[in-house]
Parts: sequence; C-alpha cells; structure tokens
Amino acid sequence: MQTATIILHPRLPQRRTRLARLGDWMARHRRAILAVQWVIVVFYLVLVALPAFLPHPHPEARLFSSDFGATSAIDRSVCTTGALNPTPTEKAAYLACWQDRLVLLAQYLFWGVWWPFVILSIMLMGRVWCGVLCPEGALAEFASRHGRGGAIPKWMRWGGWPVVAFILTTVYGQLVSVYDYPQAALLILGGSTVAAVGVGWMYGKGKRVWCRYLCPVSGVFSLLARIAPVHFRIDRAAWDAHPQRSAAVDCAPLLDVKHMKGAGQCHACGRCSGHRDAVTLAVRSPNAEILDAGGDMPRTNEAVLLLFGMLGVAMGAFQWTVNPWFVRGKQAAADWLVARDILWPLGDSPAWWLLTRYPEAGDVFTWLDGAAILIWISMYAIVLGGFAWLTVRAAAHLAGVDWRRLALGLVPLAGIGLFLGLSMMSATHLRAEGVHLGWLTPLRAALLVIGLGWSASLGWQLVRVGASGTAARGIAGLLWLLPLAAVGASWWLTFFVW
Repeated sequence: MQTATIILHPRLPQRRTRLARLGDWMARHRRAILAVQWVIVVFYLVLVALPAFLPHPHPEARLFSSDFGATSAIDRSVCTTGALNPTPTEKAAYLACWQDRLVLLAQYLFWGVWWPFVILSIMLMGRVWCGVLCPEGALAEFASRHGRGGAIPKWMRWGGWPVVAFILTTVYGQLVSVYDYPQAALLILGGSTVAAVGVGWMYGKGKRVWCRYLCPVSGVFSLLARIAPVHFRIDRAAWDAHPQRSAAVDCAPLLDVKHMKGAGQCHACGRCSGHRDAVTLAVRSPNAEILDAGGDMPRTNEAVLLLFGMLGVAMGAFQWTVNPWFVRGKQAAADWLVARDILWPLGDSPAWWLLTRYPEAGDVFTWLDGAAILIWISMYAIVLGGFAWLTVRAAAHLAGVDWRRLALGLVPLAGIGLFLGLSMMSATHLRAEGVHLGWLTPLRAALLVIGLGWSASLGWQLVRVGASGTAARGIAGLLWLLPLAAVGASWWLTFFVW
C-alpha cells in the first residue's frame, strides 16, 4: 500500500477529481474566501467582546427556557411575551432577560460548539480552519500586508514557543475560569488576537508569522492534521517536469511547498492548488503520514507537546473540576493550614484577571484554590505525561524505531480526548437547559474505544517495522499499550465513575 505523501513516479494524464477541482476553485476564488473570513472576524469579535461588557447572567437564567431566570412570575411573563405598554420596571426586566440570553448564547456557541468542532475539523480536513476560517489568522495576515514588514527575529523562530504558549494559555485559562466568564475569555482570546495583529504588523511582509511560530494552538493543530484524510498532495515529478518557470506560491505560513512532505504545517488555504500541475487536493489514508518512514520526521518539541501537553496538561485541566480526589486534597490542605493558624492562603482573589473573582455569581477563588489547580495540573502533566514518555521511549528502544515517530501513534487518542474534553462544556450547557442526554454516555464510550483502538493499531504497525527481533518487538508492543491504558482509565474515571 502506498503511503508516501510525495509521488516519485511519472505523472500519468488523468481527469482531476472533484476534490482536486475544489482545491482549484479555492485558488481561483480568493476574494470569496476573504469575504468569508471577514464575516467570521465580525462574528468572532461580537461573540468574544460583547458579552464581556454585559452583566453576568442571573444564576437561574437559561438560554432556551421560557422563564429566562426571571425572579418573579411578572418578570417571567415579560421575558416570554413582552408587554403592550411596559412600565419602566418591565422594560428593565425585559432588557435584563435578553442580555442574559445573549451572554449564555455566546458562551454556548463559543465553548460548546465552536472549539470542539474546530478540533474535529482539523482531524477530518487538515488545517482548513487555519487557512480559510480562522479570524485571528486573517487579522494577522491583513496586518502583515499593511504593516512595517520587518524581518522575523531569530528568537521568534524557536520551535518551543507552541509548547510554552499552549501550556501557559491552558493553565491560565483554568485559573481565571475562561470557559465560564466572558471577561476571562476576552482577556485570553482577545489578548491573543491583539498579539497576533501586533506581530503581523511588525513582521512578515504579508505572511502569517504569528500562526507559524507563536500561535498557542498551532502545535496542536499541526499534530492533529497529520491524521487528516484530506490534504494537498505534492507531485515532485510533475513539479520538476513542468516546462515553464512560474512565480513562487504565496504561502501564508511560509512553507517550502515543493518540499512539503505532510499536512502538519499546511494551512490548506488552497492558494497553491494546481501550481505547476503538481499540487492537488486529494484523499489519503488517515494513517499515511504517521506510517510513512520517508515522510516529515516529527521534532522533539512536537512529541513533548503531545505527551506532556495534550495528554498531560489538557487532561488535568479538563478533570480537576469533576475529580473528588482534588476536592479532598484541597480540603485536607485547608484543614492543615487552619490548624496551624496560616490563614492568608484562604483569602479571596484580589482581581478576576489573577484568579477567578465573581462575587455576584458566588464564584471567588482563594489563593489555595489557585495553588491547588496549579499543583494538580502540574502533577497530571508530570505523572501521566512522564509515564507516557518513559513507556514510549522504552518501546521505541526495544523495537528499534525513533521514539518521536512512535509517539505520533498517540495522536488519534489525544485528538479524540481534546474533543471529548471540550464537549464537556457542551454537555454542561445542554443539561442546564434540561436537554435529555441519554445518548451521551454510549457516544463517549464509542469515541474513546475508537481512539484507543486507532492508536493501538498505529503503534503496533510502527513497532512491527522496527529493526529489532521478533521478541523485542513483541515486548515493545505490550509496552505501547501501557500509556493507552493510563489515558483510557483516566477518561473512564472522568465520564463513568465520577
């Protein structure tokens, strides 16, 4: 079975498939794509910015329920039907109801729909989100085309920034409750957007410098895109055989398109489709890039992000709110402090942007809360991520394969885990609205089984082609199952026990 991304045999004349013609359409209709991008930019800015300047919703407010969280029967009637000749009190109640509904709608759309399906789209279609839909990328490129166009500094090209940015953003988001409060979302996402525009204005000369080097989710998207069944395929033979010179591709993420071996860094914007009759939007096996020994070799920072970031930090962030061990540990720490008359860690957060502080919602973190979250996520990253790292290294050594390539076998499980974790917000919103979710448990179980089975299969295929003997490869295959079991057990506890 051919799994290589680059086709080395002479290209035979053939009709372009519908998918290839779609890629060509994207190349010819950049204006239409830009129009879509600006519509999403406006939608994004409204979704992120407007709720932050509205009052926090009433504790009993609901998005779909008829009472809207109103505090009296009269208010509920006004919220539901309005009034022919409303009094000033009724007008205020009606306005408050719809403000509550707007904030809840923004939270549900952004965290309950937007982000889970961005992750899913990357796994299915590559980084089309980045190249066609991402508002932050569109703004960064626009600023870059109209900015000072400075050279990209050497420090910015350091490969570890996506790892650092992902971890810091994830942890800080938990400390300020980014999923629950629009102000926190505006601070983190709005701050990221402002930084992207600033970097674009300073550097790049029309390129997406922020997206390539500094975006907090760029590394995650690069890993997930490796298993996408849709990608832009490069036919090197056709490229070299093309009889005419042609202008260079305007590649926004600064890729050398001719030598591109995988979909990880490609933003799938379509600008290069049909270039020199060698670039084609095509279907491939989802396993092709990971199993292709001649493909793009993963870097160490990518493997670290996968093991310690996506499987460690992210899972710790998803789990602390539902884990009874976390609650017991924090309570034990509080009792220990009180017994020794050390009370300052039990003091409230001084500012919402430092630690969660929303007295009107009855949600105020103490210094102990913040420390407990930091310790919990750090321990999760060290224990689970470290265990995965050790077992992957041991299995790779026994099988005689590169540990970074073997680590890529965990991408399907990590991607499905991110989708499951983010969809926890979707379930929370739907349950609050009284939606019956009897189907959710079997769906979660099915997705988890798919992720575990897919990663187990990938790992075994990578181990099987190693240079070691049969016995060593067999032991390596058993070692490979250990991190899968650890991750699976963690999700099982989260969804089916706690």
